[in-house]
Amino acid sequence: MTQAALHPMLNVAIKAARAAGALINRASMDLDILKINTKSPNDFVTEVDQAAEAAIIEILLSAYPDHGILAEESGRTHGARHSEYQWIIDPLDGTTNFIHGFPVYCVSIALAHRNVVQQAVVYDPTRNDLFYATKGRGAFLNDRRLRVSRRTRMSDALIGTGFPFRRGDNFKRYMKMFEEIMTQCAGVRRPGAAALDLCYVAAGHYDAFFETGLNPWDVAAGSLIVTEAGGLVGNFTGEPDFLFQREIIAGSPKIYGQVVQTLAPYSRVITADDLEADAQAAQPGGGTAKPKATKTSTTAEGADAAPKKRAPVRIKKAESNGNPDAQG
Repeated sequence: MTQAALHPMLNVAIKAARAAGALINRASMDLDILKINTKSPNDFVTEVDQAAEAAIIEILLSAYPDHGILAEESGRTHGARHSEYQWIIDPLDGTTNFIHGFPVYCVSIALAHRNVVQQAVVYDPTRNDLFYATKGRGAFLNDRRLRVSRRTRMSDALIGTGFPFRRGDNFKRYMKMFEEIMTQCAGVRRPGAAALDLCYVAAGHYDAFFETGLNPWDVAAGSLIVTEAGGLVGNFTGEPDFLFQREIIAGSPKIYGQVVQTLAPYSRVITADDLEADAQAAQPGGGTAKPKATKTSTTAEGADAAPKKRAPVRIKKAESNGNPDAQG
């Protein structure tokens, strides 16, 4: 798709992503003088995250001053809070990689209308790779159309994931999931930037991806890019309610269904109270919600109990990337 054929809102998002990427690239040459703060153990924010986010927001609101903003570092403090249009922004996904000079990080920008993602950009500044999509018009890497892989057997599949890293994350639960997936597939990878992981599913590099503990800004853009490349995205039970559920599976249709069958017993239920707490956390200085104990959907024996196997799950292609109960 040529630049001239892109949706005007997508063009603005691309402009913002490239501006942020230029800031990130310049900062990557002087990591020794980078100022780093800790939001929580193993969860970092740098002056580059903040500068990139400010640049993105300025460009977006200059073009669309009546739109809302949900950003990792500044929450909902900018833009029109109750707009039907909301930009969901991660200015630097993969901050830990960035501060170590490990070149796997990106800028992620999505536009949701009434909680359904319509436009998406993920920009990898280290490779100058621009992933983008408009709902109903396909997904692209630079000017090349993306398609998910055609593999059908889990034994041939390469699966992406993300490890738990925040205090309060249930590592034992994750290790059980990891063991089940690892013993079924050809390999598991963890580069450390979820937005790029989702794009790698769209490009066919991965056959599927799963992770827990993610926020909307981690997955909003990448999820649309996956679905526009012919893939499926959902929570661990295969339902389209993933954006605010802090669990996600994405993949090519055949592999996605098999991963859902494996991970459905580990699904968690996010309550309305949890969503309200997340909304409060998305205020200045509260860009990352504190982990909360949530109920398992399959067992009352606690997080470390072995989950019971579920009956086969009916997989439906997601028609909505949002959560109807969440405020936009």
